[in-house]
Amino acid sequence: MGFSVYAQFFASGWGTAWLGYIPAMRIVLVTPYLLDARNGNAHTAARWSRFLRRAGHAVEMVREWDGREADGMIVLHARRSHASLAAYTGRYPERPLLLILTGTDIYRDIQFDADAMDSLRLAHRLVVLQERGVAALPDALRAKARVIYQSAPTLKPAAKPVRTFDVCVVAHLREEKDPFRAAYASRLLPVASRIRVRHVGGLLQAEMEAEARALESPRWHWLGALPHGETRRRIARGHLLVISSRMEGGANVICEAVAAGTPVLASDIAGNVGMLGEDYAGYFPLGDEAALAELMWRAESDPAFLDLLQRQCAARAPLFTPEREAAAVKALLEEFS
Repeated sequence: MGFSVYAQFFASGWGTAWLGYIPAMRIVLVTPYLLDARNGNAHTAARWSRFLRRAGHAVEMVREWDGREADGMIVLHARRSHASLAAYTGRYPERPLLLILTGTDIYRDIQFDADAMDSLRLAHRLVVLQERGVAALPDALRAKARVIYQSAPTLKPAAKPVRTFDVCVVAHLREEKDPFRAAYASRLLPVASRIRVRHVGGLLQAEMEAEARALESPRWHWLGALPHGETRRRIARGHLLVISSRMEGGANVICEAVAAGTPVLASDIAGNVGMLGEDYAGYFPLGDEAALAELMWRAESDPAFLDLLQRQCAARAPLFTPEREAAAVKALLEEFS
C-alpha cells in the first residue's frame, strides 16, 4: 500500500483514533445481518471483524456498501450482498474482494440464482466454513476457495441436571432449520425417558408460531430468542445438542457445543458432516424424527454411546478454536499483501 493510500486513510477520518499506528488495510465488511439479528451469520461477521482489527486492519461493518473508499471488501452471503459486491468490484476491480459463503448460498442459491452465481465469479476468494463446502462449488471456481472453520471460546464444564436429561436445540424458526424435528422426536420417546428438550430461537416465519404453540409439552418447550451468552450457558448445561437443519454452511452452534463439552446429534447433511467428520456416530437421516428419537434415547440410556459422542466431538475441537480461525483469517488477507 503506497503513501497516497495512507494519506487518504487519515484524511477520511478512519485513522485518527490510531495515534500514528497505521493498519495494513481499510476493509469494509458487508453482511445482511448485524448483531441485532442474533443469528449465525451475524456472529460470523462480528468474529471476523474482531480478528481483522486485532491483526491491525481497520474494519467497517455495514449492511450495504455506501461507496466509501476501502482497500478491500469482505462480503457475507452471495445473493443478499450481491449489489454491494458488484458495485465494489466495478469500481475497484484489482482490490481484494472476499466472499464468505453461507449454507443457503452453497446448498441452494448458487444452483439457480443469477446474483449468487455472479458473486462467485466476481470474488477473488471464496470462503467455505467446513471441509465439504468446496465440493459444492463449480469445478472451475474451487481453486479460489479456502476452508475456514468457525470457532467458539472453550467453556468450563457446567453442572448437568441430574433429574432430567436435557437436550438443547438452538435454531430460529424457519424452514431451512427444520426446527420442530426434536419436538416430534420427543413424542416418540419411551415413557421411562427423562429427556426434556428446550428450544432457543426467534420466530422468523410467522406461520410457524401456531405449530410451536401446539407442540408445547413437558418434553418440549420453546424459549424464544435469548442473548448469546445465555444461549451458550444453556448449551453447556445440556446433555446433548440437536441440530436438525436441512442446510448449513458450517453451523457455529456445533462449534459452541463442542467448546462446551456437549455432544451433538445432527442431521446427515453435507454441512454437518463437514463439521463433525465422516465417521461421527451421532447422525440421523434428514427429517426422520423416529431415528432422532432412537439416538436421543440411546444417548440417555447408554453411557458408552454418550461417551463415544463426547470423545468424537472432543477430537474435532482443535478445528474450532478462535486462535485457529483468527490465524486463517489473517493468512487469507496476507495472500493479497
